[in-house]
Amino acid sequence: MRKENDALMAQQMNVRNEWYLSSFERFEKSLNGEAKMSVHTMRRAAIAKFAEIGFPTTHDEEWKYTDVTPIARMHFKPILEYKSAGLTAEDIERFTFGIPNLAVIVNGHFSKELSRLSDLPKGVRTGSLAEALRNDTGIIENHLAHHARYEENGFLALSTAFLRDGAFVHIPEKIVLEEPIHLLFISTNPGEPFVSHPRNLIIAGKSSQAAILETYVSLTSNKYFTNAVSEIVVGENAVLEHDKLQVESEQAFHVSTIHIHQERNSNFVQHAITMGGLLTRNNITAVLSGEGIESTVNGLYLGTGTQHIDNHTVIDHAQPHCNSHELYKGILSGKSRGVFNGKIFVRKDAQKTDAKQTNKNLVLSDEASIDTKPQLEIFANDVKCTHGATIGQLDEEAIFYLRSRGIDLGKARDILIFAFASDVVDRLNIEPLRDHLHAMIHDRLETEREQK
Repeated sequence: MRKENDALMAQQMNVRNEWYLSSFERFEKSLNGEAKMSVHTMRRAAIAKFAEIGFPTTHDEEWKYTDVTPIARMHFKPILEYKSAGLTAEDIERFTFGIPNLAVIVNGHFSKELSRLSDLPKGVRTGSLAEALRNDTGIIENHLAHHARYEENGFLALSTAFLRDGAFVHIPEKIVLEEPIHLLFISTNPGEPFVSHPRNLIIAGKSSQAAILETYVSLTSNKYFTNAVSEIVVGENAVLEHDKLQVESEQAFHVSTIHIHQERNSNFVQHAITMGGLLTRNNITAVLSGEGIESTVNGLYLGTGTQHIDNHTVIDHAQPHCNSHELYKGILSGKSRGVFNGKIFVRKDAQKTDAKQTNKNLVLSDEASIDTKPQLEIFANDVKCTHGATIGQLDEEAIFYLRSRGIDLGKARDILIFAFASDVVDRLNIEPLRDHLHAMIHDRLETEREQK
């Protein structure tokens, strides 16, 4: 019976894959002269790889707890060109957090008229990846798809096959940015289920300092699919903070791949905050490819209703004398489900590694659940590595203490949940984002309390 079910599933997946193969043919025709660019050879190789491997299934160990059938079975239409959808600066102002340097990407395509990039220091490039592909082929070809490789899974293969636009950020060496750069990704309503494949390349040059924020939001309640890939290169002695906020609609599917490549003596900090989406999968890989590197990868995920949030992280210690720190916290209510799979990989030559990983989860209802799997793979013998995971409910003694001070049960619970989440939020250095997240979490807790 199982063999018959597997055969039926394979047949269904082949039919679904055919949709994307035919979509690629339409995409290829829309490129016109751009099909002659060298990047198109990579696109064709990627779609061939997708035809070979298709979407991952729960038979794949890395996708064991996340069934992507709801994505695979829908005919999402690719958005092949930019349309403003009538958006104005006023329409999106609530998503900008007052950050002055703003690059806006609508349905996967850069919007020049909605962006604000005139105050950046001389030499800093922020804007359209499509334009950079035409004008900066040297630096693009050195990095694009070199770190997040399309052979890894079907989602990366699709991203590379439909690669056309997204955000490009290049910070030259020794440049220090006083203000963060905000990459704002907006999904609008084209009238039918659609998919966007924003592809982002962020390069922080030698001895540079900067902060980058990626925000994903919705202006539609329809079903759609965001398949986002960001490749981040942190040069020697560079200092970079990269924060990602995902607050897409409750009908959205969001698959994200972030690949960080760090060079000698660099310092990288990331905070990944997930609050939106029906099904979310975050793949985060940091490769520490030089000595003396500091790498911090933190996350916070809040699930409610029937949300499914899966975080997969890999910190790859490839060289000696490097430190990594990881803290992921989850808050799950309703019938939501969380997944955390964090792997610290220490290669044979990576002596004097110091790596710490922690995953903590609050499960607030009987129907919510979490699957957590912290992992260490160590092939060096002179290292300090620790990992741990906890799953629990709110501290009854703490609730009793607050209630004894005249605070009702609902507000007492909110105070404790807010404090649990703030442990991650308070670590963000982008102050407008930090303040916005505090307000968002407070509002969500209040809304859920009122609905009970």
